[in-house]
Amino acid sequence: MAAALLAALTATTAACADPAGAAPARGHAGTGVACSTASTPPPGIPVLTVAQLPSQALTTLRLIAAGGPYPYAQDDSVYGNYSRALPRERYGYYHEFTVLTPGSGTRGARRVITGSDGEDYYTADHYSSFDWIACTG
Repeated sequence: MAAALLAALTATTAACADPAGAAPARGHAGTGVACSTASTPPPGIPVLTVAQLPSQALTTLRLIAAGGPYPYAQDDSVYGNYSRALPRERYGYYHEFTVLTPGSGTRGARRVITGSDGEDYYTADHYSSFDWIACTG
């Protein structure tokens, strides 16, 4: 199941690439990857560059930049931020997307969370901690 999903994700990502080089819906235009367009990370949240993320997170960020399609029905659903680990915002501000976890028979623990103002976060531990995703740096 995971191998088939990985193959489908890879094919979907390749199909979403824009050969004309048009800018993605959000993120860094040169990479086609969604990443925080906000210039400053929130206090107390570590920063990861796109290059520091696992390859599966890059696949998810490319799908987000392309506007989908997403592999799971739960992708692009509202993330409630009930633990308040991210900055406090109105309900509906954050959305979550699955990052494939190799070897997992489920969605796994890894997610990308997007904010309405262009910020993006990565969690490898099912919302226990977050890193702000920087486009460069």
